[in-house]
Parts: sequence; structure tokens; C-alpha cells
Amino acid sequence: MGKAGQALKQVLETYGISQNKLAVVMGTPRSIVFKWFHEQRDPTAETVVDIAKALQSINPTAAAEFVRLYLGEFMEDQDQI
Repeated sequence: MGKAGQALKQVLETYGISQNKLAVVMGTPRSIVFKWFHEQRDPTAETVVDIAKALQSINPTAAAEFVRLYLGEFMEDQDQI
């Protein structure tokens, strides 16, 4: 599936953030976070923003890493402009 799930999994594992913690902060069922984490379902663009905001409140460094991983090549291309 998409980059969002890959980025989310890496960030949650790296920063020791549980799927449940993210779900609680977002007000989203844990089963939905599980599906994103295991790339069974892609979050919408609006939800990616909500994930970043929730991560920001949990761990700002994790939020920045999520955005970097998710936008990856796009951000690198913008730096060259």
C-alpha cells in the first residue's frame, strides 16, 4: 500500500509510540490505526495531517520524522528549486 503506513510504522517503532496511544490522541479507533500500521488501509490526505498533529502532541521529533518520511522525495525536490 502507501507511504503513509510505512512512515507511520517506522516512526511508531523508532520512537516507542504505541498504536493505542496514537489512536487515543487522535480520537480514532485503534483498529483503524492498526490497519494503517500494517498497510491494510491507507489514510486519507486529511487524516495524514491529523496523524502529524497527533504525533506533534506526543513527540514533536516523531512528527517531523513522519512528515519527512511521508513527503520524502517531494521535499528533496523542493530543496533543489
